[in-house]
Amino acid sequence: MNAGGSLVYDYVVFVLLILASFGVTIFGRISGPKEKTKADFAFAANNRVSVPAMMLSIARGFLGVRVFLGYPSELYYRGSAMWETLYGMILAYPIVCFFFVPVYYSLGITSVYQYLDLRFKSRLVRCLASGTYLLRSILNLGVTVFTPCVALKTIIGLPYWASISSVVAISIFFTVMGGLRTAIIADVSQLLVMFGCSMVIIIQGTVTAGGPAQVLNISHTEGRLQFFNWDMDPTIRVTTVSAIFGQLFMSLSIFGCQQNFVQRYCSMESQAKVTQTLLMNIPVMSILFSLSWVVGMVVFANYYMCDPKALGYINDIDEILAFYVEDRFYFMPGFLGLVMASLFNGALSLMFSNLNSLAIVMGEDFLFQIPAFKGISDNAQLWSIKILGAICGVMVMGVAFLVAHLSGVIEASMLMTSATSGPLLGVFILAMFFPPANWKGAACGMITSHILVLWLTFGSLTISKTPIANLPVSVEGCTNSTFSPNIPPLPPQSDPLWEEDWDSVDPVVNPALDDSNFLTSLYLMTYMYYSLLGTFITVIVGLFISLITVSEEDSYDEKLVHQWASRLYRWLPGKHKCFINDGSVEDPSTVSGGLDSCRIASVEKVVSYKNSGI
Repeated sequence: MNAGGSLVYDYVVFVLLILASFGVTIFGRISGPKEKTKADFAFAANNRVSVPAMMLSIARGFLGVRVFLGYPSELYYRGSAMWETLYGMILAYPIVCFFFVPVYYSLGITSVYQYLDLRFKSRLVRCLASGTYLLRSILNLGVTVFTPCVALKTIIGLPYWASISSVVAISIFFTVMGGLRTAIIADVSQLLVMFGCSMVIIIQGTVTAGGPAQVLNISHTEGRLQFFNWDMDPTIRVTTVSAIFGQLFMSLSIFGCQQNFVQRYCSMESQAKVTQTLLMNIPVMSILFSLSWVVGMVVFANYYMCDPKALGYINDIDEILAFYVEDRFYFMPGFLGLVMASLFNGALSLMFSNLNSLAIVMGEDFLFQIPAFKGISDNAQLWSIKILGAICGVMVMGVAFLVAHLSGVIEASMLMTSATSGPLLGVFILAMFFPPANWKGAACGMITSHILVLWLTFGSLTISKTPIANLPVSVEGCTNSTFSPNIPPLPPQSDPLWEEDWDSVDPVVNPALDDSNFLTSLYLMTYMYYSLLGTFITVIVGLFISLITVSEEDSYDEKLVHQWASRLYRWLPGKHKCFINDGSVEDPSTVSGGLDSCRIASVEKVVSYKNSGI
């Protein structure tokens, strides 16, 4: 649909920005300290990462291309309900800061899942957790890689195979070139470009819509701004309740238990800087998250009387932002190419950043546990991790191609991501806050939670659900001057679409209201609650199994449990156990010096763990 001359500019800008990404990565590789060991690769050589850069990298790790491309269309066609997930994210930051980070910051571990091995002395629990992370990340990255490819194919005409292969190939190149420091540089540069594009769209769209007051008024009167829905019906896609609690547990799993985020925390010089970074990131995340929703308000204010999807200009709601840029920025040759490049580079930086973490987990939790790979040199470990990153990239590419050729895979993979958050968070809660928990309970809790939540997830895909209802749109205000000369003329007045009532929507009938089948009602539960449900199942089953399988072999290290949980545990009746110097299990009340001696011995035990290189 683009004019020929403008399309040339878009291609040129697109290619130049991709080349600029190479330049930034190579600059980061040349200018920074060299990575000689896996620790340098995992935690940035010499820990020379500033607080502002780390803040933007953490924000970028959560705000992917689906945020930039998907949230504007979400507000345009479905309203602001999903915006309220911001509440859960904000609540998650201080919890991670004061409850999760203090436990494993000073342990000197490369993979966060090593913590579970130290806490439960169980390779099984560690592998279950790291395997969950690997599965979730590969599925999620496959969708992340594919998402911008839709826009690239629709607007620029780049075929799926070319865009998917390019993203993966460049990401593998970046992974081989550098570790965490290079990933952070890529995150920051791509976030700044995406921020700049959003601001340009907001400013231009606000001016053409008649000003900020007009944008707000149109969004409000047309039902796009609806907040504080306290309906407790669990089958509603998203309400204020599910946004707070569902997103809280999902965010805790992501920010507190996911390798790519914990890896960034542990790369900082001190725990005080981690605290500063996380707390300062709350307003940064809030602004960046809200920016995409403001873009959606601006786009809607310009099209609310003449919807492009109703006229057949776009086929999918996620194409609305790309169409808007193509339509309204025809006077700025190359800007569409800039937006498309930011989408491409956004997927690229997320892919690169996550490949780094995936490779670390695969190496530390699986490859280096094989006897043949134990004791190899630091340089051999470093290159083994880079090769694993390349293998992970190929696996992600396979998932992306699968998404491109099969219907419904995107929704299924999103549900999978939600379903795996709960068991992962639950096992970390067991480890950090429940001293009596043992490896048997942790393993049974995770396995049970996975089975039940995945059964619920796949069960929800087998029933006939009411499609998500879009809010009303209109074509009443369409004229020949509505769209730019860059867009083909409007359909003729004889076209049946002009007679359709676009200003109304069919009422949504929830099958759960008329179906007494308990399983059907359960399957209709929104995926927003899957992480909460999975967490509670893991903790409850884990504690129950731990209490009925308790034995003299069970022990825990006080350094590996949050200090508040440890103090509370001392007030409970019964025999309290912990590690002491010789590794035996004792009742602290019988140890010379009591609890303080047990605690001191605990610290010494952790030091011995760190020195052993586990």
